[in-house]
Amino acid sequence: MFTPPDSSVHRGSAAPETIAMGGSITPLRRHPEWIKARMPSGENYHDLKGLLRGMNLNTVCEEAHCPNIGECWDQRTATIMILGDTCTRACGFCAVKTGRPTWFDDDEPRRVAEAVGAMRLEHVVVTSVARDDLPDGGSRIFAETILAMRETSPGMGIEVLIPDFDGADDRLRTVMDARPDILNHNLETVRRLQKPVRKRARWDRSLYVLRRAKEMSRAIGYAAHTKSSLMVGLGETRDELTEAFEALRDVDVDILTIGQYLRPSEKHLPLERYYHPDEFADMKVEAVALGFKHVESAPLVRSSYHARDQVQGAELRALRRRQATLDADGRVVPAAS
Repeated sequence: MFTPPDSSVHRGSAAPETIAMGGSITPLRRHPEWIKARMPSGENYHDLKGLLRGMNLNTVCEEAHCPNIGECWDQRTATIMILGDTCTRACGFCAVKTGRPTWFDDDEPRRVAEAVGAMRLEHVVVTSVARDDLPDGGSRIFAETILAMRETSPGMGIEVLIPDFDGADDRLRTVMDARPDILNHNLETVRRLQKPVRKRARWDRSLYVLRRAKEMSRAIGYAAHTKSSLMVGLGETRDELTEAFEALRDVDVDILTIGQYLRPSEKHLPLERYYHPDEFADMKVEAVALGFKHVESAPLVRSSYHARDQVQGAELRALRRRQATLDADGRVVPAAS
């Protein structure tokens, strides 16, 4: 087992001083040698980039400066961001711009579905900025986007990464009734750091959303998987991370991703420390032992990393997608099972 030079930074019950507790702001720092993203390249990457530009779609891959954009796009997976590019919340870790949104388009589900169909994606993740200004938080647009994509890309895996919808059951049910393959909502960090990291979000509320999503899935007879993500390096302890793992399993979350927080700018929360790859391996072992069905744990892992491989049957769906044909109207017709 890997032990860093100063184990008090991440193990034990004592809470280290961080910016969230009045610590001084630290400047951006040089990444260690294991923080190396793959340079975007390849035919698929350039193909998707051109299509996205032409269709005027936002992606979290670009807006949040994801380090895995080259790898994911080359594998024909992408994370589409609906409901505009301006978030009503100002989370301390996030590179997406915040402010008062002015953009809304009722026709967005159709446009997204057509664009995704043209990109021939094997798996898509649809997320959004938080839209606390909308009466339903944007849940209707999520649902209509899922249904539209089922029509145009029947063999594609569909994952939605949703905000907390203020914990409203009716908003969540709207999304679950559309039957996504994966319902993802990120806990992001440990209980103690929720307020400085996530601003308006709440630990208990996020766990409630994940629990209710699984319950609703069972009630409608559609076995959707639930998923969540954690960042490390914000000043959490190892024991606090264990608490988070256990809390997610207590609400029957199936899939967990764990990655290194990388500070987008000096205006964002400071990075307290880097975790070594061996520590990520240790956390994966612990999480798998708790009963998660799939765990991604590595420095550059992000919420949607390897998303297409996280649901049973993903390879079969991908095969059918590749074997699909077009009908006379140009719609995708999957191969017979």
